[in-house]
Amino acid sequence: MSWWKLLSVILLLYVLIAGFLVPLKPGIINLTPFNIKSSTTTKLSIQGYNTHFKTGETTLQAWLKIDSVNGYKATNIQVLDETHLTADFAIGDITGESRDAALLVTNDVDQTALLPSAVRISKDETAQVGTNLRLQKLPYSEFGTKKGFLFPFRSILYETVRNTFFHVSIWMSMFALLLVGLFYSIKYLIKPDIHSDITASSFNLIAIVYGMIGLATGSVWAKFTWGTWWTTDIKLNMAAVSMLIYLAYTLLRAAIDDVDKRAKLSSIYSIFAFVAMIPLLFVLPRMTSSLHPGNGGNPALGGEDLDNTLRMVFYPAIIGLFLFGMWIATIRMRIETLFYKKSIQS
Repeated sequence: MSWWKLLSVILLLYVLIAGFLVPLKPGIINLTPFNIKSSTTTKLSIQGYNTHFKTGETTLQAWLKIDSVNGYKATNIQVLDETHLTADFAIGDITGESRDAALLVTNDVDQTALLPSAVRISKDETAQVGTNLRLQKLPYSEFGTKKGFLFPFRSILYETVRNTFFHVSIWMSMFALLLVGLFYSIKYLIKPDIHSDITASSFNLIAIVYGMIGLATGSVWAKFTWGTWWTTDIKLNMAAVSMLIYLAYTLLRAAIDDVDKRAKLSSIYSIFAFVAMIPLLFVLPRMTSSLHPGNGGNPALGGEDLDNTLRMVFYPAIIGLFLFGMWIATIRMRIETLFYKKSIQS
């Protein structure tokens, strides 16, 4: 077995084991009520994830972050178990109609669990004018991050952040395989050689399989994060159109019996399909609103969405999938070469 084939197996095993077994950092998954009034004291019910509220009860604090500097500290905290607690917040008067506040829960075990836009504070017009005396500066020195090999806890994504290693990486690997197919398609047109045609078609076909898997894993991800298997999101639909264009490549090859004619036409079509994919996936989605990360003002994977721990699995996943795809493509190349030699002999 070649070293790169063995490397692909090792990397994919590592991705599967780490991708499923590495736990997430502590986080907050639910808080009620969402709407609260200013100039009042409100009891919030908080549900954590991978948290240790009971274990770290002695150092437990809870804050509602109002702005980058100030927040309200919980006046009373009652721990129910490791993942549930209640906290009383005395909210002063606010300016304006309403504002969103983030929730931070800290202790010496979990460090900091965060829920962005956790509550919406509305001005209570019926209450007496309050004060901001309870508003305090946030003690950022106490808001540490739990150390260790842990994946980030991201609101809405939760455990599905692991799909980064399978959905996103398989698309990246697909692009790499299509680039190889594009290179050999151009090479055939410059200097016709049946080996170049077989190589181009083999890499393109494996890339198409990867693309179909990418659509499937994306649909599953959409179901768990957006609540539906498919939406009118432009990135999803343009990805499907791109795959249909490449599926037509397979039909074109199947419809032509003449080897040289098939090689020439499919090489031309391969170039067209790759060029068409660029605006469909990288231009049009950026020109309109989109739920998909990286498009329409929705940030792409970055920061906590793709932190250093995720990168340690994500990049090996891309390399492993590309090498594995190349392995399968070389097997198909050998099979196609055998069929070609047999057709010549007959």
